[in-house]
Amino acid sequence: MIIPLRVLIVEDNPDDVELAILHLTGGGFQPDWQRVETEAEYLSALELLPELILSDWSLPGFSGLRALQLLTESGLDIPFIIVSGGIGEEAAIDALRKGADDYVLKDRP
Repeated sequence: MIIPLRVLIVEDNPDDVELAILHLTGGGFQPDWQRVETEAEYLSALELLPELILSDWSLPGFSGLRALQLLTESGLDIPFIIVSGGIGEEAAIDALRKGADDYVLKDRP
């Protein structure tokens, strides 16, 4: 059974987006996805009420932590998962304390 899923991906690397989509598809999901790189794009995409947010930790001019903060401030209840290649253990724990649902390392999805 294939499960439709609206996904918002906060990522500046198109190759990493492709990998995320492949993993979701391989997990039985049919992702309807949108990629954003800036705070303005992110806020606009939140209005479409995604069912899942996958966010890189660090982007030029934007960050996963800021995206998490904006989600929290919005009052929306959307699962938020950090997908990063460079997040340290302390930063990951801090993000979980601030409301992230989980984190995944890009090299071990």
